[in-house]
Amino acid sequence: MANYFLTILTFSPLLGVLLLAFVPKNLPGTSKAIGILATLVPLVLALMLYTGFDSTAPGLQLVQQMNWINIPLSNTQSLPIRFEMGVDGLSMPLVLLTAIISTMAAVVGLTIDKRWKTFYVLFLIVEMGMLGVFTAANLFQLFIFFEFTIIPMFFMLGIWGYVDREKAAFKFLLYNGVGSAIMLIVFVILFVLTGTLNIAKIAELFTSPMSPFNVPDVPGYIPNSVRLGLFLALLLAFAIKIPIVPFHTWMLKTYQEGHPAVIMISSGVLIKIGGYALIRLNAGFFPQWMNELATLIAVLGVINILYGAVLALVQNELKQMLAYSSVSHMGVVLLGIAAVNAQGLQGAIFQMISHGLIAALMFYLVSLVHERAGTSDIRKLGGLAKSMPIISGIFLTAMMASAGLPGMSGFISEFLAFVGLFGSKPAIAAVGAIGIILTAVYLLRATLATTFGPTHAEHESLADAQAIEVVPMVVLLSLIILIGVYPAVLSEPLQATLQTIASGIGGFSR
Repeated sequence: MANYFLTILTFSPLLGVLLLAFVPKNLPGTSKAIGILATLVPLVLALMLYTGFDSTAPGLQLVQQMNWINIPLSNTQSLPIRFEMGVDGLSMPLVLLTAIISTMAAVVGLTIDKRWKTFYVLFLIVEMGMLGVFTAANLFQLFIFFEFTIIPMFFMLGIWGYVDREKAAFKFLLYNGVGSAIMLIVFVILFVLTGTLNIAKIAELFTSPMSPFNVPDVPGYIPNSVRLGLFLALLLAFAIKIPIVPFHTWMLKTYQEGHPAVIMISSGVLIKIGGYALIRLNAGFFPQWMNELATLIAVLGVINILYGAVLALVQNELKQMLAYSSVSHMGVVLLGIAAVNAQGLQGAIFQMISHGLIAALMFYLVSLVHERAGTSDIRKLGGLAKSMPIISGIFLTAMMASAGLPGMSGFISEFLAFVGLFGSKPAIAAVGAIGIILTAVYLLRATLATTFGPTHAEHESLADAQAIEVVPMVVLLSLIILIGVYPAVLSEPLQATLQTIASGIGGFSR
């Protein structure tokens, strides 16, 4: 693959934007067809990236570096910003996840009933932003691409959502905007300190024993207090995106009011950016403080798990139950990161991929139930297996995957994360394991109440899944099962990169 491969992959959704620019507004079928087909290009390229990836190489692959922006500061000085891309075992699976979820969500977008052209233009820009975040090799690009996910999502929430869609959109923008502001401030400070925006170079300067940043009494030495402040600021910025309690309320509103395609993108990919950045930036730049504060991160993870699980248990609205379930499951990501070993980090990445697939599938299924029954309130549903056997059967299977049934991706991801944490912090891991029990309880409660039992009279003749609706179900469920029965399909590309990250953090362990 040429060095421009990642650039082509990242910006390939813009081909669809270009084509949509020439489509009249009164041709919904054409707009939808182009919108879906445009997502197939990055999907094919992402599959090529996966098949051609060298799983034995720990560093970045397909690296591209070129001069981009040169900002004059004075007559003799300028600020060069380079365009830099690359992927490793951490980012490559997330690139593939982004491409898969985007295509499935584009298919779900067929239900859009107004401003079809605008929807798919914004949709493809968001996909470009997500791909760019995971392929960016410097902080400036990462920030720019991150913003390309926020602004279009704001409009997608506010225009195509449900009753309180505007409130949900502004809450999404407010929370994520604050996170972006904090992140930008930290990035500026890092540039002032290091003189570079390259992520790998900054990590080397902060961690190499030969770096003047790490030698006391040498000009340029950066005290631990400064490093701690930067670490905590990044943790706060990404806590909003993951999200970590109490910064989760924007997500609840988004999942309640957003269009199914928008929720699939958010739950499947966008909230994974926070976990990715914690590993890439926090652990990469400040491995000592990642090790020192691992207990704090583990406690935050346990709070997420138990808080989300307990509130999911008492919800009667399926969307809200799944939203709190996402809060709980993202806590497992934090536990895996807090383990500061290869097993835990692998579990964290497995959980990000697994939850992305499962959450996208479950929210899609709930949206289909809501569309047909006019409600997603558990108390008003029941016996749907009789009228909607396909939707109900896949809903049951997805629930079991989310509960961690062996043979599904949810099991292997939680298993790895907890094995890693039990190896370093067994007491905290034991408390967090309570969440697994609660997860099974609330998922079984929801499944039994909606698919079995007596059927309400008004729900006896509901339409089951149509052929086009089955496509996202089959694709997502197949991947969930594939990862569950053959974890090597995901674990092999991760090994070299995770060993490097884990050894970097472990070098500061006592």
